[in-house]
Amino acid sequence: MKKMLTTIKSFFENLWKLIDKFIVLPITKLIFHISSKFDSSSKKFENWLSSANTLLFISLFLAIAIFIIIDRKIIVFNDNSAEVLKNQPVEVNYNKEAYVVEGVPETVDVTLIGSKTDLYIAKQSSSHNVTVDLTGLKPGTHKVNINYNQNVGNIDYMVNPSTITVIIYEKVSETATMSVDIINQDKLDPKLVIDDIDYDTDKVVIKGAEHQINEVASVKAVVDVNNLTSQESGKSTLKDVPLKAYNASGDVVDVEIVPAKIDVDVQISSPSKEVPIKVIPKGEVSFGKAISSISQSVTKVIVYGDEKVLSDISYIPVEIDVDQLKENKEYKLELSKPVGVRSLSVNNITLKVTLDSVANKDFENISIESRNLADGYSVQGVSEDSTKVTVTVKGVPSVINSINESDINAYIDLSGYKEGEHEVDVYVEGIELKAQYVSKTKKVKIKIVKNK
Repeated sequence: MKKMLTTIKSFFENLWKLIDKFIVLPITKLIFHISSKFDSSSKKFENWLSSANTLLFISLFLAIAIFIIIDRKIIVFNDNSAEVLKNQPVEVNYNKEAYVVEGVPETVDVTLIGSKTDLYIAKQSSSHNVTVDLTGLKPGTHKVNINYNQNVGNIDYMVNPSTITVIIYEKVSETATMSVDIINQDKLDPKLVIDDIDYDTDKVVIKGAEHQINEVASVKAVVDVNNLTSQESGKSTLKDVPLKAYNASGDVVDVEIVPAKIDVDVQISSPSKEVPIKVIPKGEVSFGKAISSISQSVTKVIVYGDEKVLSDISYIPVEIDVDQLKENKEYKLELSKPVGVRSLSVNNITLKVTLDSVANKDFENISIESRNLADGYSVQGVSEDSTKVTVTVKGVPSVINSINESDINAYIDLSGYKEGEHEVDVYVEGIELKAQYVSKTKKVKIKIVKNK
């Protein structure tokens, strides 16, 4: 603190020395020179002027006056300044019905030069604009000026760029077919689907330079799901949907489209279907054990999706791994949505698998059917053993006793097989998924013949 006070004291002492040397001392000399010209009758005035306080106040007054004068000079000197108006829109004057113009920038920068007052007035004025006048010019290439119009006469300006090269084309028109694209469908409620899009006409007129018209590959109205007035079943109308023209690469082509906007009716529905949940055990439980029962927290589920998708769905599969399972087990699983299904009424399921001692039961003379045989061919068994098999069913007694021969299917898969004799694998499946099915005959010989 003491060091700081010493520094401040030293500063003011040095300042006073400068004032004394360059202001007080010269003024004192001047006053004594003037006083020497007066006679002894002016002693009082001389004494007053010689007073230290008088000299101090006069010096201070003159110093302030000089500062104000210099300050005023600086203000006057800096009165003129410049300001840049960024991204000013350019207005083009030409016959828009007959011509198309290329080469005019959308915006330019304008530098204004003048007094601060004039600059402020110029910026606040609503009557300033940037224009390009093409009136009277014919099709072809032209070099023209860009002008800045404003009502403040004392302002100078510079436009960047100040001149441009434009190309004027004759405007032509053509009829095009319009289509509708739907975007952001994933934002639609999963239980809803868009059934239909309806609009007044699919014919529009596109106008532009001939090379622009030739570039147009499609005209589309883009319907954004986010703009729907409500997300519920029924009709929703979107007003003034803009139309855009695109080239073969999907880029927008800058042409005039008549009409430029259309109204679109969006028909929304909520197709659904209730189907069972089918539990499919995968693998073989531990030796000597079999699945006695599988209890489900949910047995049915409502699926939502397109009508076509729903027609192909008869159940929702849930696979559980029971390979080498030795004791009862509880599974908590998430249901998987089939392809095309948008939503399920239930997303999770709890399963409880109960095991018991295994028992066996043989089912004889189960006919073998063929699957995936190529068109134009038929299959024959080489012997009677090639057409029927014995199937052993493993499971707890209560399960296998409820199974009939009609619940068991033995088959051969003939995908890729052609005409001739073949030895193929035998597969077995059954309706009751808690049981296991094994064919005692693993392979059979068959003959594929071409139909006449």
